[in-house]
Amino acid sequence: MSNNFIEELQWRGLVQDIMPGTEEQLSKEMTSAYIGFDPTADSLHIGSLVPILILVHLEKFGHKPYALVGGATGMIGDPSGKSDERNLLDEEALAKNVAGIKRVLSRFLNFDSKAQNAPVMVNNYDWMKDFSFIEFARDVGKRITVNYMMSKDSVKKRFSGEGPGMSFTEFTYQLIQGYDFYHLYKTHNCKLQMGGSDQWGNITTGTEIIRKMGGEGDKAFAMTCPLITKADGSKFGKSEGGNIWLDSDKTSVYKFYQFWLNTPDEDAEKYIKIFTFLDEKTIQAILAEHAEAPHLHVLQKRLAEEITTFVHSKEELDMAIQASAILFGKSTSADLKQLSNQQFLDVFEGVQQATVSRADFEAGLSIVDALAAKTGFLASNGEAKRELKANAISVNKEKVKEDYQITKEDLINDRFVLLGKGKKNNYILIIE
Repeated sequence: MSNNFIEELQWRGLVQDIMPGTEEQLSKEMTSAYIGFDPTADSLHIGSLVPILILVHLEKFGHKPYALVGGATGMIGDPSGKSDERNLLDEEALAKNVAGIKRVLSRFLNFDSKAQNAPVMVNNYDWMKDFSFIEFARDVGKRITVNYMMSKDSVKKRFSGEGPGMSFTEFTYQLIQGYDFYHLYKTHNCKLQMGGSDQWGNITTGTEIIRKMGGEGDKAFAMTCPLITKADGSKFGKSEGGNIWLDSDKTSVYKFYQFWLNTPDEDAEKYIKIFTFLDEKTIQAILAEHAEAPHLHVLQKRLAEEITTFVHSKEELDMAIQASAILFGKSTSADLKQLSNQQFLDVFEGVQQATVSRADFEAGLSIVDALAAKTGFLASNGEAKRELKANAISVNKEKVKEDYQITKEDLINDRFVLLGKGKKNNYILIIE
């Protein structure tokens, strides 16, 4: 493993822009550095994993990580990478989002640690809420020219593009973010700000404000990482169902695990460096093994295992692997009955479903009725009988004959029955 934080990030493909002198500063002393998190939701999705991982790496290398949640800047909206003005959130929604983000970040960074380089969480609302507009215009606005602000890509793109342009509110965003850096520099000796490559303009404005508002010799540093992309050009971090969240109540652990397991080779080769803590030698060995037998998906399996364990836990990973084996492997009725309601629905998402009332079920339900008359899974009772004669029908993965009656013993979590026709057709019977 490298003993240099920047070198470590570089081989992992996590450095885009870096201000001269940054590496020297980090090698000279324990350095406090921060990354900002936008409270646009009450959780974080996998797009936020990169900044989280960078802060974890920073701590591992003996530096002090600060996570800033933008309670104040969240009220304004960052124009970087956006073509339209963003909807503003009220204080109640922001407070809920800030609390949610703190809960997620606390899983990866121990804010209660007593170590010298223990992570710290701050909220810029705490120092911005009492800052009057006149004070801000005089103390901060006076230091930075409009020409300087206009030269930033995040501003230029909005001015030259189509659409309604940019409000004064969003135009001031870079000054407020820049002041955050100055405040953390002055109060916490925070000398480095990091973020995605779309943040370079905002971050360098901060270093400029520190230079202008600070004393002789005050100097701060900046570093950005590339925005993560997919090889096919589509947006990273989304599936057909929307964002992949870091909270299991928003994205189940099974779906989270499957997202990484289904990563194409080209992306997985990049992601295993970015999203895991495996060292370079281990990763090279995994890539070599994968190249010899790509159909075994060694690379994707290791990627999915490492990230699911980091974000959730080893126990949750094991349950996700077990659930995957049920869908794709040889499983039994007993295996199915170990799944929770949510896991069962996740595993068989998209499978045709039909509901039978509990009264009808308790009155007696034959396998023929369950396949055709009561559900319409198969076109007719005749088709159901033909498939049964051909030994093609299963109940909860176990083959049954034409005289089979579905009973309470067949219910998974007292409400589901999994019917199968052949190897590939599944149907879910729900008893309501």
